[in-house]
Amino acid sequence: MKNQQKIEIPFLMALIPFIVMISIMAITIIKFGGSPHIPLLIGAVIAALIGWRYGYKWDIIEEGAYKGIRMALPAIVIILLVGLIIGAWIGGGIVATMIYYGLKIITPSLFLVTICIICAIVTLAIGSSWSTMGTIGVAGMGIGVSMGIPAAMVAGAVISGAYFGDKMSPLSDTTNLAAGITETPLFTHIKHMVYTTIPGLLIALVVYFILGRQFASTAVDIGNINSILSALESNFVISPWLLLVPLAVIVLVAKKVPALPALTIGVLLGWLCYVFIQGGSVADAVNTLHDGFVISSGNEMVDNLFNRGGIESMMYTVSLTIVAMIFGGIMEQVGMLQAIVNQILKVAKSAGSLIAATIVSAFFTNATASEQYISILLPGRMYAKAYRDKKLHSKNLSRALEDGGTVTSPLIPWNTCGVFIVATLGVSTFAYAPYAILNYTVPIISIFMAFIGLKVEFLTEQELKALEEKEARQSAKTDDGDASTSVLT
Repeated sequence: MKNQQKIEIPFLMALIPFIVMISIMAITIIKFGGSPHIPLLIGAVIAALIGWRYGYKWDIIEEGAYKGIRMALPAIVIILLVGLIIGAWIGGGIVATMIYYGLKIITPSLFLVTICIICAIVTLAIGSSWSTMGTIGVAGMGIGVSMGIPAAMVAGAVISGAYFGDKMSPLSDTTNLAAGITETPLFTHIKHMVYTTIPGLLIALVVYFILGRQFASTAVDIGNINSILSALESNFVISPWLLLVPLAVIVLVAKKVPALPALTIGVLLGWLCYVFIQGGSVADAVNTLHDGFVISSGNEMVDNLFNRGGIESMMYTVSLTIVAMIFGGIMEQVGMLQAIVNQILKVAKSAGSLIAATIVSAFFTNATASEQYISILLPGRMYAKAYRDKKLHSKNLSRALEDGGTVTSPLIPWNTCGVFIVATLGVSTFAYAPYAILNYTVPIISIFMAFIGLKVEFLTEQELKALEEKEARQSAKTDDGDASTSVLT
């Protein structure tokens, strides 16, 4: 039952599922504070009905939903592994050690630069910008304001650092989503983001250095920092030797070890640190891998930061990925995504303009769907074929999704990220946005590089041949599965 139907759906009809989904999502998220799962399912139903109305058989539409889920399976496996490694590294004291030494480097004369770097380090360690902003960010706001630094400046520095770490951390769910949905090896994706993200961070640090000079002589109350350091010392064995664990993972990656075995070794090392260095029981260490780490330190910020991890913590992201891929899979199967992309490609004909269109589309999805995960998932499926047709390496697409989706989400007041930041840091979006330097310089740098052709990578003949062979194998498996289904029915 391989799809042999070539039914063209008009552009305006192809937009209807998007319009319905986005409208319901806006109401669900902004008015009711709900999740995007149900609006996506409703959008999938609308897409299926339109496809059926235009002549697509139900088994073809259903296969599109399953195909979408199958494409997300590598990302889902990595996301589950990330939950394991977060739990193991928190329990093993590795994250606590990173944060402890990061907080030690605070100096009043370079506060904006320092808080940005600390937030970047912490988010690199735990993979969650929200957790960093809700803990270290909150502490930084109190310290910065006590120094007389405007709250908007401090918030901007916190956000820039947190989102740098969120983009570059192999533990980040958005990083894994972008890599998985485009079928790009995780560390290949991260390495390719260096070219746009590092310049964005450097620009931000230069601006924060200049802004911070006027506050160099101001005294600071470091009570909050000392409180956190004391809580860490009381609840964890802090040792620079524990930094060998993340270093080992970095070395494995540098040796081109694939993400799954590299991260698995990271989980194992973290688990051993939990049992043999932190003195946790084997039972607690095992339970932490599933349920996450649990701590009651007496310090609310430390508890909020460390009560997390485990497979269970990733179920929201996994379920959202599955639902989004059902929607995207049906839209792709019945030709709706292609109808929309065809209109965009009438303008975006070159490789550079295609990458720029992807970045703009991810930002537009952030603004309309109000959810950063959707800004990665939907454009990722929309443009996959266009990149393949132009023989562009998938890492161009994965980077563009993050440059346009992940980092721009805090700049939109009604996006879930914007709403979270306002509630957590107590600064309005329009106030902190000018100081969230990295979040708007990265997409600008990315678009500029795309148009001048800098670090726009094409598939080599060998890579193209390997990709064609892989697609042939996948097609053969689909045909075998369809034949088996026909026999059974």
